[in-house]
This record gives sequence, structure tokens and C-alpha cells, in this order.
Amino acid sequence: MIRIDHSIVGGWELLSWTITLGEKTSYPFGEQPAGRILYTSDGQMSATIARSGRSLLSHPVPAKAPEREKLAAFDSYFSYGGAFYIDGDEVVHRVELSLNPNFVGSEQRRRMTFDGVFLTLSADEDTERGMKHHAIRWKKVGH
Repeated sequence: MIRIDHSIVGGWELLSWTITLGEKTSYPFGEQPAGRILYTSDGQMSATIARSGRSLLSHPVPAKAPEREKLAAFDSYFSYGGAFYIDGDEVVHRVELSLNPNFVGSEQRRRMTFDGVFLTLSADEDTERGMKHHAIRWKKVGH
């Protein structure tokens, strides 16, 4: 049976996304990213993250914008959605739709840490240069 932790249900506003590798910390969408993650009581989720200050496209129809502008728009935006469930201290996102087609069909596991109205989702990624630690911090909308 899929368990839903109702403390996660609702809308969350992105505060930060940091990646730490050794002593170095980076910000994949800048130091002041924008974003929302939504969790519904029936087990659905949607996440959207964008770099602040994204440039506008030079044409109102994205397909008619220059390739370099479309590439910059793609690189500065991240979005996916699908079902979710709770497994111990982790939330598991079953990706059904994504801006990145390689995410579709994957399960994204994130450790959850609640601190009042704050939620931190974190994951470790083993890379050739060492272990990367992702920490994405959210604040409950309306608090």
C-alpha cells in the first residue's frame, strides 16, 4: 500500500538548490532560483524550477525563436510530474512527464527533512569526481 505523509501535501516555494562536492558548493539554477513543488493528497506531484531573470525569447512563438534562445530557455528551466509515495524518510517521485525526456519512467528518491514550515529534499549522486550532495530547500506556501 502506498503511504502518503500528509505533512508534505500542499504547495512549496523554492528557497535554494545547492550541490556540494567536497568543499565546493554550486547553485545549478543560480543563488536565487524560482520554483514550486506541489503534492496532492491523492499521490500526485509536480515540480518546476527556473533560474531567476530568464531572458525573453525574441519571438512570441517559441518554435520560431533562434536555436540559441531555445537552448538557453531549456537550460534555465526544469520541470517534471507524476505520482509519488513515501518510503521511510524518503519521498519517491515516479516521473511520468518531464521537460527532460530521459527522466520519464524514472523514480527520483529524495530524503525528506521537515523543519517547521520548511522541507529539505536531498540526494547523493556518485560521480567520477566524487560524491555530489544535492539539497533543495522549500517553504510551505502561505507560511
